[in-house]
Amino acid sequence: QEGTTVPSKRKQNTSIVTSDLLHKNLLKSEQKNWNNISPTYKAMTKRIKEKLEELHNMYTLNSGSPRMRFGENVYFEENGCIFLAKADDDEGNAEVLFSVEDLGFSDAFIQRIRISPDQKYMAVSLKSENSEEATCIIMKLGNLPVVEKVIPSVFSFEWAANDVLYYTTQKNLKCQNVFMTTFTSQKHTKLVYTEQDARFFVDLYCTKDRRFLTINSNSKTTSEVWLVDCRHPFESPALVQARTTGVIYHIEHRKDQLYILTTYGEPAEYKAILTDNYIHGINLDTYCRLYRKSKLMKAPVASSGRENWQLVYALEKKTKLVDFEMFSDDCIMFLKNAGHLYLNVISFVSHSVQSIKLPTWACEFELESHPEHTTSTCYFQLSSPVHPPKRFAYSFKENNLIEQAVQEVPIITNCHTTRLLAKSKDETLVPITVFHNKNSKELHRRPLLVHVYGAYGIDLNMSFKEEKLMLIEEDWILAYCHVRGGGEQGLGWHRDGCQHNKLKGLHDLRACITLLHQLGFSQPKHTALAAASAGGVLAGALCNTDPALIRAVVLQAPFVDVLNTMMKTHLPLTTEEQEEWGNPLEDEKCMKYIKSYCPYQNIKPQRYPSVFITAYENDERIPLTGILHYVQKLRKAALDHTSRTSKKGNWIPSIILDVQANGSHCDSSWEHSLNE
Repeated sequence: QEGTTVPSKRKQNTSIVTSDLLHKNLLKSEQKNWNNISPTYKAMTKRIKEKLEELHNMYTLNSGSPRMRFGENVYFEENGCIFLAKADDDEGNAEVLFSVEDLGFSDAFIQRIRISPDQKYMAVSLKSENSEEATCIIMKLGNLPVVEKVIPSVFSFEWAANDVLYYTTQKNLKCQNVFMTTFTSQKHTKLVYTEQDARFFVDLYCTKDRRFLTINSNSKTTSEVWLVDCRHPFESPALVQARTTGVIYHIEHRKDQLYILTTYGEPAEYKAILTDNYIHGINLDTYCRLYRKSKLMKAPVASSGRENWQLVYALEKKTKLVDFEMFSDDCIMFLKNAGHLYLNVISFVSHSVQSIKLPTWACEFELESHPEHTTSTCYFQLSSPVHPPKRFAYSFKENNLIEQAVQEVPIITNCHTTRLLAKSKDETLVPITVFHNKNSKELHRRPLLVHVYGAYGIDLNMSFKEEKLMLIEEDWILAYCHVRGGGEQGLGWHRDGCQHNKLKGLHDLRACITLLHQLGFSQPKHTALAAASAGGVLAGALCNTDPALIRAVVLQAPFVDVLNTMMKTHLPLTTEEQEEWGNPLEDEKCMKYIKSYCPYQNIKPQRYPSVFITAYENDERIPLTGILHYVQKLRKAALDHTSRTSKKGNWIPSIILDVQANGSHCDSSWEHSLNE
């Protein structure tokens, strides 16, 4: 009304403007610093790039991408093109169905492919390096494939029937809605499910026999599954078991029985299987397949409540379930025990279990997509950071493991793999995996690159990387520290390194590096530490507490300002992250505890190692502002220490930040990896 006094927002707006201006000035300063420094490394960068491209052409290009078999047809993707070949034919005769460029997405890569049961439709998600969200394109296959529908901001999708597709949408890093869309004569789309709890993330999975589509709603500690009967895809989803705090479960189906992988009951050992997308830098395919499970149980489809769950198989203590595949008469469990990988084949016909130890060099599994659950062979790939993927097959008929030869890929013979145990502060034994050149002499003089993560119950990524093999060839030692907070030794291993136990992961990392030096693997002045995303918490904390243990640190999109980030509830991940870090807003003890280890909060004048950080201007997961302030504070502390001490030969660390305008959080594409 006329004469009404309007409340002033001048102070609030001034504060926002000042904050934005400070951010822009810091960013501009760091970009100028990087532009001045980067030419120093031009010759080295050129040499490394040429070597990495040579290794990529030699190993990765020859290893081939996973194949999807449908009867006589085999589909696969290479260099942004979708190919169709006949199962018994030479893949040189494969037909190109379409390419990413054909669809008008020249800067995107293919993230996920799903083919309808009758092979008339193909759904493909495309993602660019600059976005967290993917676009789903549905193609009608034929002599000339046609774009049938384009759906923006899609995370997961599955075919419930020949012409019925279910999909989840992603907004602000959250997936909470499930939609159904049809491609019948009367096309329509409708909302099927909505998750109300902000801590939970929804995605979709199809059982191996394609009988059920599962809607999986998961937090970091709890899950709930709803079933869509693929024979009646328009009916409402049915609940398997209502969510119970601390119980995670995943559903498969065979002969009217639900097979349930679960943490229900004790002990509960688990590992997270993550591909396709990221949670703090960790790849995520189906969030429902968070394999935090130690037991295989079963229940009738008609009465699936937990009171009807019957035990089928329980894992031994400290044995990790890495992956699981269901077939018509058998199921295969991929297991990890004391760092070694195994296959357990459970026969539902003979009620027997056969255990097969896999090659000692193997650190990672990758199952090949194989929709036909009646097959007599299971295909998968094994790799390590320095061993390119090798293809293997397990034959149910022959009851044996077969190594598949692939296009004369050179065999890595000069690398030695060692597994160690370091005794932490509380006497806990912490596993370390070490790789070095067999021909290296005087290992104490060799440079050492240590890797750490230690969060979310996730194992360190130990898949093949060209740069790791290059370092081995140049006489580096590589060490992977499987500290608490990660998932290497089960649910207890994660619990012992999260929330009020986070310092245990730091103690573990210190013990691992100390043991490596004691055993003659390098020495502090030749030791570097690498971490990405949430791994930056432990790496940054070690820089504050034990800077003399390492000479250099390399961080990619690091989480270094835990306290301030967890105090900002407007950020998209803060609420769901409370199960990992705690809630400092409501718990004063939690606030003090986070403050005790948070890298940013504990910077002080001392001799720091050199630090190189890569950050992304538009990173939605790790706010750039926190990294900018961290670098400024770290550089000031290092300079303050130098100015206060006048020792001869005083060493000033290089503290460098490369802020990339393109790319998203810890992007894993080959081109991005090469630039990094």
